[in-house]
Amino acid sequence: MPKGQVTIPKNIRNVLGVESGDRVTFIVDGNNVRVVNTVVYTLMKFQEQMKGEAAEAGFFTEEEVAEWITKSRREEAAK
Repeated sequence: MPKGQVTIPKNIRNVLGVESGDRVTFIVDGNNVRVVNTVVYTLMKFQEQMKGEAAEAGFFTEEEVAEWITKSRREEAAK
């Protein structure tokens, strides 16, 4: 469409986990194009970039990360 919008059939939107109006990302690899949910793709890229950072900061379990987040939020709320 003139505004750069595309129509994705409902069955494909269901597979991608997107709804009408959501944003998608087109990933071009040679002659192939993949369409992915932008939110999911962004989160995956962020996770790739952050891989190993928790261990570097001294966190080795999800529970340790969750405890740190809870503590940080409480400290912020107390300010």
